[in-house]
Amino acid sequence: MHRVNTVVDSPFGPLTLVAADGVLVGLYMDRQRHRPSEEVFGEPDAKPFGPVIEQLAEYFAGQRSEFDLQMAFFGTPFQRTVWEALREIPYGETVSYGEVAERIGRPTASRAVGLANGKNPISIIVPCHRVIGSTGNLTGYGGGLERKRNLLDFEQRNAAGAQSALAFEV
Repeated sequence: MHRVNTVVDSPFGPLTLVAADGVLVGLYMDRQRHRPSEEVFGEPDAKPFGPVIEQLAEYFAGQRSEFDLQMAFFGTPFQRTVWEALREIPYGETVSYGEVAERIGRPTASRAVGLANGKNPISIIVPCHRVIGSTGNLTGYGGGLERKRNLLDFEQRNAAGAQSALAFEV
């Protein structure tokens, strides 16, 4: 498996993109918990990341709320199920770990969902930041709680702006 990487700037700090055989397999923030060692990222090469970089730029400009990218997940079957479920959380909204557990048919697995969520290899695009504690509190986030709050605030502002724009057009 041939891996390559590139680093792009974002409002939330530098993001390392990783592809395996041309498919996105990682998006890591600097100082992210569970970030693999640099050796597994492969050689620097920005070529396979054109659509990823374009869609991230649209997201950060407030022009994109969903990503349409080819991705591959490397993890246990349970982790992959959780990561796929994360992709279903609407932009600008949050759900609890327990709600994710319910959605995947494992209602007693909220702690396991939390562990899988924390090991999500494709941050932002697979929105693990949208998962919060059952009390509404922000809980652990691999990129740090301040980044989690900033991402949620960013999405909620943009979602609210989109709603008011739609209401104005009617």
